Amino acid sequence: NSPLRIVVEGDQNFYNYIKKIGISDDSDLIILSSRNHYYYGESDLKNVRTIINLKKLNLIKHLDKFLKSLIHILPPETSFLGCFSDNDNRTTDRNGHKLSMISKYVERVNNFLDLKTDRDMNQKKVTDLLLSHGFKIFDMSKIDGVTYFHSKLV
Repeated sequence: NSPLRIVVEGDQNFYNYIKKIGISDDSDLIILSSRNHYYYGESDLKNVRTIINLKKLNLIKHLDKFLKSLIHILPPETSFLGCFSDNDNRTTDRNGHKLSMISKYVERVNNFLDLKTDRDMNQKKVTDLLLSHGFKIFDMSKIDGVTYFHSKLV
């Protein structure tokens, strides 16, 4: 369960972020993959000091349930790191083309029809969400259109 796995899953910026805030050498951490599902038992989590979620919050289907489960199973003072796309300020599509208001609407309709989750999020919404679930925010940094955050369960 190495931070190197973050790079393998394709996010060099996330790896650089956790290195910058000094968590990359933490031995009591769990990385939640954005591609694979893992099941952790209570014994796996009792000594966890850091949990890193590689899947963008925008793409988590039941985000509220996910956060509630974290606060029920993680010990106090556990760091929770993650990321999200700031969709409120998005002016280009995934291919870098300019989006008009109509294009933004069509993209949302397509996401709905395809049953995709792509919530509109920004720093204020995520801060409010994390605070409402008992997390304290220590840092938020936007890198190449993705905002990475470091919070802690209080």
